[in-house]
Amino acid sequence: MKTLWDHCHAATLTGGKYSIIEDAAILTDGARIEWIGPRAAAPEIGEGERVDLEGAWVTPGLIDCHTHLVFGGDRSGEFEERLEGVSYAEIAARGGGITSTVRATREASEDALFEAAKRRAFGLMREGVTALEVKSGYGLDLANERKMLAVARRLGHALPLTVRATCLAAHALPPEYANRADDYIAYICDEMLPALVEEGLVDAVDAFCEHIAFSTQQVERVFRCARDLGVSVKLHAEQLSSLHGSSLAARYQALSADHLEFMTEADAIAMAQSGTVAVLLPGAFYMLRETQLPPIDALRRQRVPIALASDLNPGTSPALSLRMMLNMGCTLFRLTPEEALAGVTIHAARALGLKATHGSLEAGKCADFVAWRIERPAELSYWLGGALPNRVVRGGAEIDFERIAR
Repeated sequence: MKTLWDHCHAATLTGGKYSIIEDAAILTDGARIEWIGPRAAAPEIGEGERVDLEGAWVTPGLIDCHTHLVFGGDRSGEFEERLEGVSYAEIAARGGGITSTVRATREASEDALFEAAKRRAFGLMREGVTALEVKSGYGLDLANERKMLAVARRLGHALPLTVRATCLAAHALPPEYANRADDYIAYICDEMLPALVEEGLVDAVDAFCEHIAFSTQQVERVFRCARDLGVSVKLHAEQLSSLHGSSLAARYQALSADHLEFMTEADAIAMAQSGTVAVLLPGAFYMLRETQLPPIDALRRQRVPIALASDLNPGTSPALSLRMMLNMGCTLFRLTPEEALAGVTIHAARALGLKATHGSLEAGKCADFVAWRIERPAELSYWLGGALPNRVVRGGAEIDFERIAR
């Protein structure tokens, strides 16, 4: 059925800009946008429905393109200890840190992981998120990586939400492979990835390229495996040091390279040439009290698309608000509100391989959008927390959050 969403202002985000249409209307046909333009030029809808948006500002549905949404337990106790002076090394030495999350995730049932992840996803959706990525990486063996990715698939079926599942088995070294990183990479490539891809659980493959994780040579082996399996890649790169992982990602036409605090101009040039998106994660930067800023000017000079994401995870970014990341992207990284909004819409869609269908308000794309009771788009980056009144439309239908919550 056709619906005319009338009486609004639209920030379409085409071309990575606000691309504003004042006094606009949007015509949807089922789950797709059929037309968008000035209200005075709106086509006739015949027997279709007309919805008065009462002067709201409409943006594309927000996209969280980097999350670790599925995990067992939390690490709030460790957060408290660190504030009291206990070092991360001390915590890790007694089985804390990522090891504790791996243990809790392995011990949790699929149903328990699903219910916890569903609650987190619901909070993001209330803020206007209509698509997100879910990474694995806290299972670190075939059975538990499969369990995490199965939860991601369930979320996409159970909620009015587009979910992309990314296998991050090369996230950390599991306890049973202590001091045997090459053997673990072989296990990922020879057993885990082929099985998980065959089961239809993987949309992309990620890895953590860092001194405390995996080398560029080890990551490249994972990338070659993913390429042979026909799966796109992305990479955690340059968060703590410069290993030129982002250039490696660019050589494999990665969808994105994420974090990037220590990337160089040469890395930015490589990413620009490959079309790889730079995903910035201000939540982790804030929580870890980092001081090394991502090279925003280099990314701008080279015209690398810049996305923002929550990096929602239990250790370094327990961020339940993508809209808060808009503000952090502006205040910490000096993005403009326009760049920040593009970072959670059109560029985030590209980082998930969804640019053809998501991320902007254009005819032929998915009818995912948010009608905000605000005076100008910059308010989305301006307000610190709190619920901004909105109506969230996904696939051409307004989401009934009260029904979902029951």
